[in-house]
Amino acid sequence: MTVHHFTPPGMLSPVPYHHVAVGTGTRHIHVSGQIARRADGAPVAPGDLAGQVAQALRNTAVGLTGAGATFADVLRLTFYVTGWTPEKIGDFMAGVESVAGEIGLPAPLPPASLIGVEYLFEPDVLVEVEATALVDN
Repeated sequence: MTVHHFTPPGMLSPVPYHHVAVGTGTRHIHVSGQIARRADGAPVAPGDLAGQVAQALRNTAVGLTGAGATFADVLRLTFYVTGWTPEKIGDFMAGVESVAGEIGLPAPLPPASLIGVEYLFEPDVLVEVEATALVDN
């Protein structure tokens, strides 16, 4: 396997992600910030955080597949969420869980960060997902 995910003893647990990823592949893949849009640009799940998380992760999976990778190869995920408050974690995780089986998203997730932001590039965009993967040639 190209990427080994783990949480060493002594780190906060349980959390829905691993704290550490060690990559041993030779080809880096960076998937830019994905949002809840179809390939034609049509918005998906306006106003629905769970729905937008699910679609942004689907789009991330398409980018990984196009580069010859899967979520098993992902070293790190970064989520940007507009207007973040801790009360939104239920909707956020519902979006993750609703699509995990469909796209092969492991549980726990690879190392991940959720960053609250005031605004993303369009007012209806609630979440953006970036991924970094490492695969053997």
